[in-house]
Amino acid sequence: MVSIFSKIISGDIPSYKIAETDHYIAFLDINPLARGHTLVVPKTEVDYLFDLDGETYAGLWLFARKVAQALHKTVSCERIGVAVVGLEVPHAHIHLVPIHGMYDIDFSRPKLKLETEEFNLIAGRVSEAISL
Repeated sequence: MVSIFSKIISGDIPSYKIAETDHYIAFLDINPLARGHTLVVPKTEVDYLFDLDGETYAGLWLFARKVAQALHKTVSCERIGVAVVGLEVPHAHIHLVPIHGMYDIDFSRPKLKLETEEFNLIAGRVSEAISL
């Protein structure tokens, strides 16, 4: 079954894209825990992160690092929290969440409701700060 992330990668579903290479993509989560909450996804559709081949796995984390550095520069936060849950979408991905404390990355918390303009503003700022 094709995941929602594969549909985003193919352009069938729009996203607030932050960065993209031949192998990876980063876009804002549309149900964010915090402003700037980003999903980092390999373009290869593999359900479980630890089933990725070694090269793709390592590359995903290096790509995520660059995205996290840009997020930290452009979004008000103390740190960028990292989470891999892997149950909500059957496509490996990493959550990068701007945080001020440990409980800011609690996925049971209510999600923010942002307007399209704010998503576009955040995506643009972070995208400009990334050096791939």
